[in-house]
Amino acid sequence: MLAIDTNVIVRYLTSDHPQQSPRARELIDGQSVFVTITVILEVEWVLRSAYGFGQAEVVRALRAFGGLPTIEMEDAMTVSSALDLAETGMDFADALHLGKSAHCSGFATFDRKLVKSARAAGHGGVQEA
Repeated sequence: MLAIDTNVIVRYLTSDHPQQSPRARELIDGQSVFVTITVILEVEWVLRSAYGFGQAEVVRALRAFGGLPTIEMEDAMTVSSALDLAETGMDFADALHLGKSAHCSGFATFDRKLVKSARAAGHGGVQEA
């Protein structure tokens, strides 16, 4: 199985490069590929910051990508849960932080927006530090 980097996924999703996008399609559609959770986090950031995707567009793109039969995603349940929270308006990175720390007794942050959005989503263990 081949692991792939952020730029391969971005080329796949955006089809914006005449040489790299077709190669990304060949790699991803032609074999099983592994995607780390950190790569997914970076893809989300690149799509928003460099390509101007809105939150809903990012969520749709990542869900579609993760649903491809050739994709094996690290901690797919956490990514899926984070996408659910992102749909409610929570920052995707924050949602991943909460998902990866779900086994802990709580989550402390100075980010008041995160505290508010987490509580609204039912994550009562998030507290202001």
